[in-house]
Amino acid sequence: MASPSPASSQSATSTQTSSATASCVTVTPGKNGYVPNDACNAEWNYNLSFTAALLFTILFGITTAVHIFQAFIHQKVKMSWVIIMGTAWEFISFLFRALGAKNQQSLAFAFISQIFVLLAPLWINAFLYMVLGRMVYFFIPSKSLWRIKATNITKIFVWLDVASFITQVAGGLMISPGSSPNQILIGIHVYMGGIGFQEFCILIFIALCTKFYLMKSEEERGLSDSPNRIIETTPAQGRSWRQLIWAIYAALALITVRIIFRMIEFASGLDPSKNPIPFHEAYFYALDAAVMLLACVVMNIVHPGRILVGEESEFPKGPTRKEKKEARRVKKMEKKAAKEKKLVMQLETDASKEHSLAYNMV
Repeated sequence: MASPSPASSQSATSTQTSSATASCVTVTPGKNGYVPNDACNAEWNYNLSFTAALLFTILFGITTAVHIFQAFIHQKVKMSWVIIMGTAWEFISFLFRALGAKNQQSLAFAFISQIFVLLAPLWINAFLYMVLGRMVYFFIPSKSLWRIKATNITKIFVWLDVASFITQVAGGLMISPGSSPNQILIGIHVYMGGIGFQEFCILIFIALCTKFYLMKSEEERGLSDSPNRIIETTPAQGRSWRQLIWAIYAALALITVRIIFRMIEFASGLDPSKNPIPFHEAYFYALDAAVMLLACVVMNIVHPGRILVGEESEFPKGPTRKEKKEARRVKKMEKKAAKEKKLVMQLETDASKEHSLAYNMV
């Protein structure tokens, strides 16, 4: 991870000094631009492993390519573009990490790598929200859970994910390499608030997943007390929805591991003597990179497009912009016609009254 080093907030042009008040010194970069994390010109907290960065660049590139292929082969581009964005952002992050490993004085490489790796999981999270909504629409006759429509499940959680995304963007920008100590502290709090909110939403979402699981299990056992919820489910269909819901559970668990890691990493501060996590690359690869890669691969193995097939496997298409425009035009014309008809009727009524009055006078 490109966590800001204790001295990263100092100017890279600072000069060495023997003053007792000096907080860091500028060190002549070694091989690949590496300097100790307490140097003023340190953009990384450790000497980056080019091999590890390159390996994960390749692995995330592969899972991205597979997700693109699966999106088209299963005709699920409308849904799958979200996870493709997530895997692509991970790929970009590790690509710039690999470049940064060979040029550790580059602030741009460090910044791009960090911001993309911090935010990529939110895309994958949003994809899981979208998948459950379609599972409810496809498998549940009432097309709802706890009276929440399938379409609204996706909308609600995706918008919550957007709110978390915005919060984490704000925090991520503030804790990027080159920020001041005060800004880093504020950014850490903002980012932790964002990932804390993300995990809160995940816990609520898990409750919905569990409700779905129980409803489907009940239907298969024939124990449903509501006739309109009883459906015939073949063994193959039973295995398919179970595979997909367990894949969602697995991906959510992996994302949760990553969130817990990030919260512990930032909550413990950036003092190497008290918190070794940000200063050892192995923690990042084991508890962020690897778990997110597994989450992406799980959805490759159990791709929703293999299970959500046929009619009602996607939400119904709403009217196009052209159709909406035409509907507004027709409504406007009908309103105008009704107004004209009312006016004609009023004129006829007035004429009838005048005729009646004239007759009575005669």
